[in-house]
Amino acid sequence: MAGKIGLNITQICLAKQFSEDEIVEEVLKLNEDPRVHGIYLHLPSAALTTRVLETLKPEKDIDGISDLNIGRLVRGDLSKGFVSPLASAVLDVLEKHDAPLEGKTVLLVGGEGRVGSALQCLIERSGMVALKNNWNLEILQRQVCGFSVSDHLVHNFLSLNNVVRSCSRWIQGQQYRPWRLRSLKLQPLTPVPSDIEISRAQIPKPVNQLAEEVGLLPEELEAYGRSKAKVCLSLLDRLHTQPDGKYVLVAGITPTPLGEGKSTVTIGLVQALSAHLSLNSFACLRQPSQGPTFGVKGGAAGGGYAQVIPMEEFNLHLTGDIHAITAANNLVAAAIDARMLHEATQSDKALFNRLVPSVNGVRKFSPIQFSRLQRLGIDKTNPASLTPEEVTSFVRLDLDPSKITWQRVVDTNDRFLRKITVGQANTEKGQIRETGFDIAVASEIMAILALADSLEDMKNRLARMVVGTSRSGQPVTTEDLGVSGALTVLMKDAIKPTLMQTLEGTPVFVHAGPFANIAHGNSSVLADKLALKLVGRDGFVVTEAGFGADIGMEKFFNIKCRASGLRPNVVVLVATIRALKMHGGGPNVSAGAPLPKEYIDENLSLVAAGCHSNLKKQIQIAHLFGIPVVVALNVFKTDTQAEIDLVCEIAKGCGASDAVPCNHWAQGGRGSIKLAQAVNEAASRPSNFQFLYNIEMPIADKIRTIAQKVYGADDIELSPAAKDKIDYYNQQGYGLLPICMAKTHLSLSHMPDKKGAPTGFVLPIRDVRASIGAGFIYPLVGTMSTMPGLPTRPCFYDIDLDPVTGEITGLF
Repeated sequence: MAGKIGLNITQICLAKQFSEDEIVEEVLKLNEDPRVHGIYLHLPSAALTTRVLETLKPEKDIDGISDLNIGRLVRGDLSKGFVSPLASAVLDVLEKHDAPLEGKTVLLVGGEGRVGSALQCLIERSGMVALKNNWNLEILQRQVCGFSVSDHLVHNFLSLNNVVRSCSRWIQGQQYRPWRLRSLKLQPLTPVPSDIEISRAQIPKPVNQLAEEVGLLPEELEAYGRSKAKVCLSLLDRLHTQPDGKYVLVAGITPTPLGEGKSTVTIGLVQALSAHLSLNSFACLRQPSQGPTFGVKGGAAGGGYAQVIPMEEFNLHLTGDIHAITAANNLVAAAIDARMLHEATQSDKALFNRLVPSVNGVRKFSPIQFSRLQRLGIDKTNPASLTPEEVTSFVRLDLDPSKITWQRVVDTNDRFLRKITVGQANTEKGQIRETGFDIAVASEIMAILALADSLEDMKNRLARMVVGTSRSGQPVTTEDLGVSGALTVLMKDAIKPTLMQTLEGTPVFVHAGPFANIAHGNSSVLADKLALKLVGRDGFVVTEAGFGADIGMEKFFNIKCRASGLRPNVVVLVATIRALKMHGGGPNVSAGAPLPKEYIDENLSLVAAGCHSNLKKQIQIAHLFGIPVVVALNVFKTDTQAEIDLVCEIAKGCGASDAVPCNHWAQGGRGSIKLAQAVNEAASRPSNFQFLYNIEMPIADKIRTIAQKVYGADDIELSPAAKDKIDYYNQQGYGLLPICMAKTHLSLSHMPDKKGAPTGFVLPIRDVRASIGAGFIYPLVGTMSTMPGLPTRPCFYDIDLDPVTGEITGLF
């Protein structure tokens, strides 16, 4: 009967002597199984304990016996949950009577339990009077209700209607709909308090409430406390037929050392879209490194009334993703040095016996060792069948110590770890070598986290990571080391994006945090994909690219979009009056130093010069990719109306679709309504997205294309070392990877002091390196440090904890 209407019924039989715990365990499994749309507890009345009924999910309770379903019926709310199918059937029979039922009296014989209560409630809500009689007259009950107490056939048949209704609700839940988002009200103060004071004054919604509002199921959420949660990737399978929303990238002009507020613009924009224009919208942000948080930059949760909250949790630890990356990265480093030690001190036979140990007299290769055998061209499964030459090839990675590219990492700005010596203890038997530490977010594993589009993809990328070169010139991977499976285990939770919220209660995904000058500088592909499904066809996903458009945006298009297959609809280009004045010829700006008067007083000539140089060039760069541009002028209190009007006028003249001032720092989402409207308008126009270069071009030509078309260089100059590296990568088959330029973010050129839009220079390529797992080649332009240092007065001087209240002070 169920099969004819497309339903699949599974019967779960418990042992005769079952316990309450066993029932609860089975119900919990069914509750969390997304394939199950209805649960009918065919149990004796004594087994339907309060604990069992409280465990049963009301939305799957097709018998309508849970407390919440009974309560909804009493309240008259029949839009959710279920009504007892038997009670509904009896009422249907009564309503088929020719005479009007209003005011009639109905005698319920044997109407005990929850079904009887439901029937009595339905009768009374229909205008009749219900009288109950507890006689247990089976014959009379059969005559009135048409079934015997022991016969559940009719009951099961009637329950199918509720199963169909449950399936229908589930299908409707997968379809696009505007969110019923409860926004949090802001009461902006003047003057604007510190970021941490603003964050602490707003009480965030419980994260499970936010998740329900944006269409997440309880089983897709893994809560980390009250205000943040991991989101499971199974959401992509559930919503695979859902059309994606509109994709917006926030980039910026070449920044001052102070930053120009891209994160703040991103958050203000989504607050305006969701809380003020009632459009589904998600912000996707990078997780900040603790290095800059305790160093010179401070926190990265936005600012003013456009923040992610709680900002302390956002900036410190979050859900531990960077710690997982640190553990995984350093496991690789430990594996490298340990393998070199063992190869240097053992014979081939001893190595083989330890790598393929005998268990109960039998040696077996592990799965990861089969992968190495395949790469070596050894098609054997029995360890005993390997020849001495094959044993040597299998056990000896023969890493060249001078060509190991893998370094350890720590999430702290610690300049004295830039170059170190390891292996000095006597136990390491003279295996001394120079190495160093990078900051954790510079790890290739971070780039992989940001670019992977599934757990399997991440696993494969981790296995492809090249850690160095053998003495024969062959690349050595983490899979060769036998460690890639363990890396996947360490990263299995980190691959899930973290859900948080803005000050106005709109959703944010925080995931991955590669730097833009030494990596590709964008949040994760998976966060964007999940968000695009959740917002639906009319919604918006706003993501941010690090530093200026010449760096973060170029890498977003040429690296991230290639990996994800996603295509953006709009670029929001963030500018500030102070940055435009700097590019127009103003004096240098330094972090921690007072701003020169040129940046405080009105100066239209400097503003105009900056617009016609750097702003114009960055708009042109976006147009290289065929995407419309909206300029967002992040307004500061020192900006004059004449300066603001001038920027907007020139920006439109330079090809921007629109240019609007934004006051989200002081006003929250209300201060970015005009920006949201401009983005909505621009997103409705057709775009003609295209990559800057063909991936099949030679490596040197791809570098030259970026240098000339994006940076404005006349040509590139490859050092001898860079030429040798390019030849090597071509020999190894890496020539088809995209390019990730590692250069200063303070200028379009390689010279940090050259502002505006420099021309007439040759871009020097000092070296060329590769992140094979992440999937890109990265040329080094000049000297780039992958480990920042602390300034004279770091931010940690101001950070403290009140031991009585537990409140953190000093974060900003």
